[in-house]
Amino acid sequence: MKLLWKVCGMRDEQNIKDVAALQPDFMGFIFFKKSKRFVGDDFDAQSLHSILSKTKKVGVFVNEDPEVVRSIVSKYKLDFVQLHGHESAEECNSLKESGIGVFKAFAVDEDFDFSILNEYQGKVDYFLFDTKAKGGFGGHGITFDWSLLEQYSLKTPFLLAGGIDLRNIPEVKELNHKMLAGIDVNSKFEIEPAFKNIEMLRDLKGQLKLF
Repeated sequence: MKLLWKVCGMRDEQNIKDVAALQPDFMGFIFFKKSKRFVGDDFDAQSLHSILSKTKKVGVFVNEDPEVVRSIVSKYKLDFVQLHGHESAEECNSLKESGIGVFKAFAVDEDFDFSILNEYQGKVDYFLFDTKAKGGFGGHGITFDWSLLEQYSLKTPFLLAGGIDLRNIPEVKELNHKMLAGIDVNSKFEIEPAFKNIEMLRDLKGQLKLF
């Protein structure tokens, strides 16, 4: 199976250009001010001009006002939003119906109730399953027990996030879930927060070609 891959959490213009040259399926930019990978208040939309149309641009938000989300999508010509907070199915559907692609992220641990996803079915394009951890929304480099995914039985495809690195890619390959669409990588492929290691990403791309 061909897995999609998403690289999340850049802000340096040259680093963005270098990541874009690898042509991942998605590149994510964080518009949540409390994140150490926040793009910044003065992030220049021209920083994204090096991204080819093959790579979809994703804005990451946490409990942001929907009108602010729409404004940022318009300013930066984003293709998708990734919602990491407590956004309702109705909020997701409103964005989707206006032509914006939607990832809805959920933090997973052994107590996660997969039935809460039912109301989002048909109202998002992808789910993103990340690790539940204290003190933040993603980017913490910790994996969760992937066997929990056996409890997921809906028809919405999902991306797997949380602590994915070059060492556990073989374990991703062993996951045999028909709705696994791809992976989201972030902190394990960084030189420092928000600055990605291009050689490691190139290695990742090579490994994914072997799927």
